[in-house]
Amino acid sequence: MSADESWKITVFGPRDLVQAALVAHEDAFDWDADIVIAGSEIAEDKPEDWQLEAWMGRKPTKADKAAVTALFGAAKVDLQIEKLPDEDWVTLSQHGVEPIREGVFHVHTPEYPDLDEPGVRNFLIPTSQAFGTGQHATTAGCLAMLDHMKREGVLVRNLADIGTGTGLLAFAAMHLWPHARAVASDIDAVCGPVVADNADANGVTLGDGPGRLAMVISAGIDHPLLVAAAPYDLLIANILAGPLVELAPEFAAAVAPGGSVLLAGLLETQEAAVRAAYRKAGLRLAARMVRGDWSILWLRRRRAGSVRSTRVGTLPEWSRHW
Repeated sequence: MSADESWKITVFGPRDLVQAALVAHEDAFDWDADIVIAGSEIAEDKPEDWQLEAWMGRKPTKADKAAVTALFGAAKVDLQIEKLPDEDWVTLSQHGVEPIREGVFHVHTPEYPDLDEPGVRNFLIPTSQAFGTGQHATTAGCLAMLDHMKREGVLVRNLADIGTGTGLLAFAAMHLWPHARAVASDIDAVCGPVVADNADANGVTLGDGPGRLAMVISAGIDHPLLVAAAPYDLLIANILAGPLVELAPEFAAAVAPGGSVLLAGLLETQEAAVRAAYRKAGLRLAARMVRGDWSILWLRRRRAGSVRSTRVGTLPEWSRHW
């Protein structure tokens, strides 16, 4: 078998069933990292019809098929298995997406041109072995939330992007706060060169210092550079609900009083558990957005002696709290 083989397992089912499988995947701590899982609507006009896709760089084994089937619990599902063209399988899992426009940002792959509009910041992010090209609702929602935070007057001098993937969210934050010192991290070593290439393509300066981005490979915030650069005015984490809950005390400790945490990668059904973990750690909700079935949360750490206001307002797609 060729090392370049690409295979995909697809399971079709109702939205609730596929979403439950995604949650089960998140909770499967022994999951094979070489199998990438994603769930999505099949068509915009059929929002209740979903599919779960599992990509891998090998012909699925009996154990692979059993692992995917187990995500659906007692439900009987049909696994459709296909060999894909000889292309990078992670790139295939992200292929076919159109550019996105969120706030001041326009994110596109090389197949599409920049937008020639005043005030628009174009980002060229090719599909790659790192996730976060902008097409997923969580990444796009984070771009919108960052733009909103800037318009709300948030000041950032020091920021971290945990689970950076392609580096896109770190790049976007640095555009909004160009003099900030930035650190991006990811547990996956492949992200290092991907972020370096994307930084070069988008005019982002790498290094340590104001207006520069340092890239490290780390689980959570254990890397010495991440520890030394704290406390942060802004910490971004677009990962998964389980790790977000587990890392809540560490994230809260790494944020300065009055600082912000931007969380994504959680389903709306998982939001209550995530918010409870961060409330316990001393952070309070500033705003939230729901994109499809995904929640994007902006949380703030209280300043010493501050009193929480009870004023509440609403914006389209948003719920805001002060």
